[in-house]
Amino acid sequence: MDIEAPERTRATYVLPNSPRWIDAVLSDGDRARSAMLNQIVITSVVLIVALVGLAVGLQGDSGLFFLAVAGVFVLTGVAIVVPWASIPPLWVAAIPIGDIIAIGLMRTAEPTGGFGLLWVFPVIWLASGFGTAGWIGGIVLSLAAYATVELITRAAPSSFGFVLLPLLLIAVSTSTYLSSRRASAQRLLLDRQAAVLTQSLERARRHEQVLTEALDRVDFGVARIETDGSASIINDAHARLQRGSRSSAAPEVFTADGAAAIDPEEHPMARVRRGEAFTDARIQVGTGETRRVLSVSSRRVIEPDGRDSGAVVVTRDVTAETDASRERDALVSSVSHELRTPLTSILGYLELAMDTPGVPEAALENLRVADRNADQLLRLVGDVLAASSQSRSAAQVTVVPEDVDLVEHVNAAVESILVSASERGIAIDVSRVEPARAYADPVRIRQVLDNLLSNAVKYNRPGGRVSVATSVGDQWSIIAVQDSGVGLNEEDLGSVFQRYYRGVAVRDSAVTGNGLGLAISRDIVRRHGGDITVSSVLGVGSTFTVTLPTRRPGGAGA
Repeated sequence: MDIEAPERTRATYVLPNSPRWIDAVLSDGDRARSAMLNQIVITSVVLIVALVGLAVGLQGDSGLFFLAVAGVFVLTGVAIVVPWASIPPLWVAAIPIGDIIAIGLMRTAEPTGGFGLLWVFPVIWLASGFGTAGWIGGIVLSLAAYATVELITRAAPSSFGFVLLPLLLIAVSTSTYLSSRRASAQRLLLDRQAAVLTQSLERARRHEQVLTEALDRVDFGVARIETDGSASIINDAHARLQRGSRSSAAPEVFTADGAAAIDPEEHPMARVRRGEAFTDARIQVGTGETRRVLSVSSRRVIEPDGRDSGAVVVTRDVTAETDASRERDALVSSVSHELRTPLTSILGYLELAMDTPGVPEAALENLRVADRNADQLLRLVGDVLAASSQSRSAAQVTVVPEDVDLVEHVNAAVESILVSASERGIAIDVSRVEPARAYADPVRIRQVLDNLLSNAVKYNRPGGRVSVATSVGDQWSIIAVQDSGVGLNEEDLGSVFQRYYRGVAVRDSAVTGNGLGLAISRDIVRRHGGDITVSSVLGVGSTFTVTLPTRRPGGAGA
């Protein structure tokens, strides 16, 4: 399922109907609160100055002085009452401009009182709250007020005082403006980062929700186990499977066959918390009709630095698969038992026919071939019965090795398969069969050869070719069976020797088979101390190679 990522939304910081230099500073601030706080600071200082003036007395025009103080208080009331959020932000600048005028009147009333220092406050307000225009405007207005007062009062300032106050106002205003710009830039950056982070968190939340919904819709359990043993992710199927029946909160856990209870320390989840990794650990949860057979697999999660960060646990319900396997094994076992009786009767009557006087030699030879194949079939039934047991191990076959001539058994196997090969027009080439001996069970080696030749003919093309070759070395003898059949792919090469496995190319074909022949053949060869391997090209053919010891292990020259 393709999930389209949500389109990234650009964060904007522009107030309607306002210059961008003001928006950069005041876009997300409360202008009403800012105006009130700044004006209260100025009013507080003016109030203190007025109280001190009353206490010590004023030498200048006290009426003009208190008129200016009253003006500051009026501006404070305006800053508090006016709803600044509903009017253009430039109107806020009228308050500090009015303060500059009021402070100018205070300095005019008392030129030697040092009231000019109060211009610092409205200048700071303008420089910090109104960008470049406020910075320049504050300096120009305060210096103009200063010059006007000097011209009106015609006071005789000291050589330093005339220059020091303007320089102080310029320095304070500039410093405030630069600090405000840096603070504004940092705030905008933080706002953008916060917006991006919010979007990222929202995308992560949506992805987590999609992942949770997807995991809850699959029919196998998935759990993410952290290093401390806690589960950070659990889908519905995992909780349901581990719980057993809905009415059982803590079901009993048994081995896969239900024969014995599992020690809590050997429970798959306990093994996961101990740091183990495993595949297809099977348990039975619950009993009776509500029982479930579960296949649990665990894979460790390794970080790029090599640190183990927990595990992912996958749980599958294999109850139906297990029951089907048991039923299949029971059916094969039943059929194998039922085949023994007629085969035993056939062998008995064949022996009677061969012992009957006057049987022509040609018919007697045919009876011998039929007797050998019937006896071989009886042994195969026994092997199928062993292979169909509920044990997961390979078929338990008995091997009684001896020194044998491989050429004799190869020729006998080829002779038995000639009729089937001729019906499909398949030629069998034995030109590369060379003298070779091996230390092997003659009956079992014949069984292996019959299986390999039968497959080579059965899965070949009409008019194809089968080639048999033998060779011998110091320690090993080799039998190779090559065909020009359908061949095997990569999946087949890894599974062709498993019980009941049939190749991908023949599963849907009309060719019958039970997938046991190669599994039994490999078990037979390995019990001799050898091995059987396969090489194949899909659509070209396959070659099965059997390796057997040339002499008894521990014997002379071994």
